[in-house]
Amino acid sequence: MYKIYAKEGEESELQEVSELRPGCWIYADEATSTDLKEISEMAGIHYADMLDCLDKYEIPRIERSGPNLFIFCRYPSDQEIGLYTSTLTLILTPDQFITICPHRSLLLKHFFDEVQTLPSLENTKLLVRLLLKINQEFTKQIRRVRYNVLSAEKEMIFVESDDITTLVKNEEILNQFLSCLAPTRTVLEGIRSGRYASIYEKERDFLEDCTHSIRQSEELCDIVIKSIRSLRDAYQIIFTNNLHKTIKLLTALTILLSIPTMIASVYGMNVDLPFAKSAFAFAIVMTMTFALSIFGLWIFKKKGWL
Repeated sequence: MYKIYAKEGEESELQEVSELRPGCWIYADEATSTDLKEISEMAGIHYADMLDCLDKYEIPRIERSGPNLFIFCRYPSDQEIGLYTSTLTLILTPDQFITICPHRSLLLKHFFDEVQTLPSLENTKLLVRLLLKINQEFTKQIRRVRYNVLSAEKEMIFVESDDITTLVKNEEILNQFLSCLAPTRTVLEGIRSGRYASIYEKERDFLEDCTHSIRQSEELCDIVIKSIRSLRDAYQIIFTNNLHKTIKLLTALTILLSIPTMIASVYGMNVDLPFAKSAFAFAIVMTMTFALSIFGLWIFKKKGWL
């Protein structure tokens, strides 16, 4: 599904229009191959050049096809299980700005609200602002994962299997973010160099700040991943220690329970035994069993097995 938006003047709001015009924005959300064909016919773009826009595993890169500039990006999202980033393609034609996303994108929805305040839909301004928005989303999600990891460090005393699952998931999220941030930084550096599009000095400064911010996000990802690995090692030590304690406890209980079992087995034999003719045989045997059990319990308690 796609829509076409344009502004009538600097003070006007963003309005949906029915046909293509210079300076408009083609907004394709949950795009399909049919949408790509229609957009390619309207904007005069080769359909074959647009096929990668629907590739959910496309890596961030930049390429030029004739007068059109294709910028393939990824942004934090959880549209599919096991995939924590989504593809977003930005196409700059001489007259239009095109965004294509194969999923429903909250990022584009929020960006749409921000564009309302812009005086015009100039290609380079939309490009820089959207790239900044993607970088801000990465930073926000990395901080969220970092907060989860730090919270897990504070609650290390009680470790459950769900904690391990969450830790592994957070590590996978950061690894996917890291695999996107490095090529995204390369894309930003290419745009900032002016080789692909004419960038104003102010926008160049924004891109430089964005590049530094992405580099900081990469470093933060590395730090949090290292924290996760350290935390995972700590979890393993805790699990091993708890396992040893459980084994010692079960061993001690087995020995303690074997004492009355052995005495009962001996006195269950049909032979002459001590106290067999005594009227207090049962009390004597039970007292002896209880005393031996208490003695064994004291020994295990002293050794720290219980």
